[in-house]
Amino acid sequence: MSLPELPDTRNPRELRKALLRLRMEMHRQQIRHESAQMLEPARRLRGMGASFGEGLGIKHGSLWGIGAVVALGFLTGKGVRSGNLARLIRVGTSLVPLLRLFMGSARRP
Repeated sequence: MSLPELPDTRNPRELRKALLRLRMEMHRQQIRHESAQMLEPARRLRGMGASFGEGLGIKHGSLWGIGAVVALGFLTGKGVRSGNLARLIRVGTSLVPLLRLFMGSARRP
């Protein structure tokens, strides 16, 4: 934080300029403080997301979360309502062996 220099003069114009600089610096600091408060929940969520996978012992936990959201989107999306549920089930069952293989290799150090 660097405060503007105060003039050593009694000139009213210079004093007004200095007062204006002080006010502007105060506004900058206020905006910086309020924006930091607004971004704090996002920082906490980012920290929780990073520690979520580590806490469960899952490598790449955030990628697994995104994969789960995508899978839920496929299962509950427009294609399910139009009668393609059987096709989605077949694709899902064909991917289960690959998923087991990947999960087995992820557990080994």
